[in-house]
Amino acid sequence: MRQDSRLSRLLHVLLHMEAHEEPITSDTIALMVGSNAALVRRMMAGLRDKGYVASEKGHGGGWTLACPLSEMTLLDVYSALDEPEIFAFGLSDSAPKCLVEQAVNSALDDARRDARARLLKRFSEVRLSDIAADFQARNATRQQAAAHC
Repeated sequence: MRQDSRLSRLLHVLLHMEAHEEPITSDTIALMVGSNAALVRRMMAGLRDKGYVASEKGHGGGWTLACPLSEMTLLDVYSALDEPEIFAFGLSDSAPKCLVEQAVNSALDDARRDARARLLKRFSEVRLSDIAADFQARNATRQQAAAHC
């Protein structure tokens, strides 16, 4: 089953956007994340609708951050994507009157609901500025290691 990488792609883009003072075009973002400009525009539209990014059309236009990364959480970005399915497995519905299927589905649904709630709670606790700080620390470590070679 194909994985949905839109959340990680958007996070990647938002961290890059923080480092750019000028707008970034959909074409540039598409190259950055190995996608196409039309898909980028669709992904970014949810962020724009929530007020996290802004877009300008025309020459010199593109996408910019509309608020600092410290005001965005993983949950905010996930919500801007219309909350895609987190888990790839589903429940069986081939024999809805079967008591075994009902018991299995109940157990799986309870576990999935609990795991989703825990994940979304964690998403609400992680600010994009935390991820940016992690990147900066990793980059500093890499530069220190390179300086010692």
